[in-house]
Amino acid sequence: MDTRTYWLETLGCPKNEVDSDKLVTTLLADGYAAADSPEEADLVVVNTCAFIESARQESIDTILALGDQRREGAELVVTGCMAERYGDELAEALPEVDRIAAFGASLTASTTRVELSAPGTKSFDLLELPRSPSKLPWAYVKVAEGCDRRCGFCAIPSFRGDQRSRRATAIVDEVERLVNQELPVRELVLVAQDLASYGLDRRRGGKGEQLEVLDLAEGITQPLVALMSAITPMVERLRLLYLYPSGLTQGLIEAVLATGVPYFDLSLQHVSPPLLRRMKRWGNGDRFLERIAAIRAADPSATFRSNFILGYPGETEEDHDELLAFLEAAQLDWGGFFAFSPEEGTHALSLDRQVAPELMAERLAEVSALQDSITASRRDSFINTRLEVLVDEIGIARSVHEAPEIDGVIYVPHSLKAGTVTEVEIVDALGPDLVASGGQIQ
Repeated sequence: MDTRTYWLETLGCPKNEVDSDKLVTTLLADGYAAADSPEEADLVVVNTCAFIESARQESIDTILALGDQRREGAELVVTGCMAERYGDELAEALPEVDRIAAFGASLTASTTRVELSAPGTKSFDLLELPRSPSKLPWAYVKVAEGCDRRCGFCAIPSFRGDQRSRRATAIVDEVERLVNQELPVRELVLVAQDLASYGLDRRRGGKGEQLEVLDLAEGITQPLVALMSAITPMVERLRLLYLYPSGLTQGLIEAVLATGVPYFDLSLQHVSPPLLRRMKRWGNGDRFLERIAAIRAADPSATFRSNFILGYPGETEEDHDELLAFLEAAQLDWGGFFAFSPEEGTHALSLDRQVAPELMAERLAEVSALQDSITASRRDSFINTRLEVLVDEIGIARSVHEAPEIDGVIYVPHSLKAGTVTEVEIVDALGPDLVASGGQIQ
């Protein structure tokens, strides 16, 4: 009997990438093998994203495209965030899809066309599943699922649920497998919806509002810091993504700097105090600038990334000007900008003073142009310096200043093997990307 094959397409954030790695494990256990292309697969799976409207449209476009590409008789299954959030609607709107499988539903065992999450119906816990070996010398490790915060623009808790942290021992075991696999993982990237709050699950126990790191009793170590202390000796690089700013304690700052990867991905979203309050977010621009300055004083090589929303209801020209001034002052290495997307079931839908799409687009273009120039300037500063890089694949490498898949890359000589850690001389910069001596632009 011929082995059945699968093709898995993943959309969205790094957390979805981890989910897909774990889904591959279930498919392999069910006797499937990876296909060389979607046209050759018996089972075509799309792991979707539903964060904002553009992500949902990309998911739908991908589903339709793969539906056209698949061979006759192949099954098309949709899973991930869109399946969880819009299962019934997807089934009605996309008759070409054979099955909608929500989080924790088997991709192969059920004959039910729409299998949504309900208490006691999940066939496995996706968060705790083992994962397949990494094919690259770096890997994402998801340490928690869901989120206890209720930011005004975000619907993720409505379909991912409240925060549910993994046991530290389970995470350490996963790390041990990754660093000891055939192609050793040399860089680990910890991810969660609210990484700084790892281990502070509170809503699940019916105890009310989000527990902040600052609420911990004196002498209690922040759980993320404790986890880092266990992992850091095991791997050459440890990187953190998605840090809510109130969770960036002095202890966490010191722990990050001690890893030798002084990379701070801060989830700021905006800097105007009144607008942040409308977003149900913590902080303000002055606090953020003080924190950034303190980190740079401790380590001038520290790298900063953040994301911002443009056009949230109530955003004024003064708010926008404040964001522009912040970007000039902060000199972030990397920045991501998104136009506000109204999401069903969120606080933002109840707010007045909606911003016109045309004005959103203008503001988005203005901040993007400013940050592009800042990023280019900061990248130019590396020319004629030497950097230690990890070669991800032939011709492509990264230093500690670039996170995989979201930041620029460093073009290196093709003679360097994947998984190699070596020092190179930077001879040029092309916007977000750097060129090392002997590197070839692909």
